[in-house]
Amino acid sequence: MLDPESIADLAPSGPASTGAGSGPGARDSLSRNTMWTRKDARVVEQKRAREVYESIVRENIDPALLEWSGGNIFKARVFPIPANATQVVRPVLPSGPVPARMSRLHRAALHAVTRAARPLVLSGDCPTARAVVAGLQRRHRDLAVLWLDAHGDFNTPAISTSGYLGGMALAMLTGRTPGLFDDALGLRPVPDTSVVLADARDLDPAERDALTTSHVRRVPADPAAITSALGQLGPTPVYLHLDIDVIDSAQLPGARFPSGPGPSLAQIEECLAAACATANITAAYIACAWLPEHVSDETSRQTITRLTAALGASLAWHEPAGS
Repeated sequence: MLDPESIADLAPSGPASTGAGSGPGARDSLSRNTMWTRKDARVVEQKRAREVYESIVRENIDPALLEWSGGNIFKARVFPIPANATQVVRPVLPSGPVPARMSRLHRAALHAVTRAARPLVLSGDCPTARAVVAGLQRRHRDLAVLWLDAHGDFNTPAISTSGYLGGMALAMLTGRTPGLFDDALGLRPVPDTSVVLADARDLDPAERDALTTSHVRRVPADPAAITSALGQLGPTPVYLHLDIDVIDSAQLPGARFPSGPGPSLAQIEECLAAACATANITAAYIACAWLPEHVSDETSRQTITRLTAALGASLAWHEPAGS
């Protein structure tokens, strides 16, 4: 069970923090719009269009959702932060390439995780997982990973068609992205044989091939399958990573990257409970990737609350302003 008194909350504080934790480009080569400048455009499939749009949002070049209030004041939706979070990480982010901004956020996250006994991390993306795992490796020589996600997050700069870093998070942990960052987190590659990937129903072709030739253990998002896979890892401490898009999209309004039919929220709760009952879960991470206009919805909060409860933690929420 996770200790609810030791929650490290790394929720983004708006487009700046979100930009620090996500990829440098879209998953397709679209021209970007800059204000008052005409650019060529073309029609792409809905998923890729959403990915392109969201990657721009995460680079502080929000094409639609920032609201100018006059002068240098802009309004943006803010990710909901639990009232009982012990720490909120909001480093000042530099300008320049996205990996540099990510590195600043990851260093801050590393320090927060290192101080937490059993951290529960809430974030708006997946790549910050590299900071969490690096922090855990400072006190655990060996570490296993349980990764529940609709996507494989197993792309690399060599096979990605776009360079989208959010699609490389698990590849980062297994040592497949050398030289991508210039920071010194001290992250040691997690062996493929110590990684369990659950669901991953939405894969790019090259990503699928990479997983097939790897030794990563793939299982369905099923409590019995997860129990069996974790049982084969022995007593090794486990880092549990959950991207909310693993849940059936029909139950997840406003998800940033909806992935169609999948396991229900109740089934994912059962998977988390099974993992906690089977393995030594030394830390957990929930990537709460909602669209900006949905991040403060009651449905989003309820989903986070249910998922954390399945891990043994209890969240309280600040009341929205004006309520």
